[in-house]
Amino acid sequence: MTAGTLRVVLADDQHLVRSAFAMLVGSAPDMEVVGEAADGQTALELTRATRPDVVLMDIRMPILDGIEATRLIAADPELPGVRVLVLTTYEDDENVVAALRAGAGGFLVKDTRPAELLAAIRTIGAGEALLSPGPTARLISRVLRMPAGRTAGEPESVLVAELSAREREVLTLVGRGLTNAEIGTLLGLSPLTAKTHVSRIMSKLGARDRPQLVVIAYESGLVVPGDDLSSM
Repeated sequence: MTAGTLRVVLADDQHLVRSAFAMLVGSAPDMEVVGEAADGQTALELTRATRPDVVLMDIRMPILDGIEATRLIAADPELPGVRVLVLTTYEDDENVVAALRAGAGGFLVKDTRPAELLAAIRTIGAGEALLSPGPTARLISRVLRMPAGRTAGEPESVLVAELSAREREVLTLVGRGLTNAEIGTLLGLSPLTAKTHVSRIMSKLGARDRPQLVVIAYESGLVVPGDDLSSM
């Protein structure tokens, strides 16, 4: 292994899927597969033993599912640098939200093109969050439906209500999937200032990463499924 190489653990109960991912990751000059697991328990044990940069995690696995394995990895104080990238199908919407709540750094659908998957591993490995653009709005709309009587801009959470007006604006845009650069452009801020706002919001809300902010934005009522930037 050379300096800068991303160390990856693959967790999927289908041997052919793991083999395909292993070949793909192994073909990248900046990545190395350091372990393969057919169930969540083995994935957890391998992660603790090898301390990879990224765990490519399937959700539906025997013994210990990917959600619980993700939760245990994210909560382990000995694994602060390990990031989990969840792979899913469109049928796993509820589970994806659960995985994000558990601490996953992002998710992709399993039919993502090879180049996009490698790019996603690099993004997650660099400590950034990643939400697959296609299913994001769909899963949020389906799973995080707003209770009757609540509208965008009326946060229920006390923590969110205590954010400044600017921080609520930024959180709303994070919930809509915008990058720091896009948030900066829309609000007239530099990307660095937008990033600083996002970091402060994470700290105030106790969020591990950007995907958890997306969940909070919808659950708190700052963003309503189906709304758009014209409502800002």
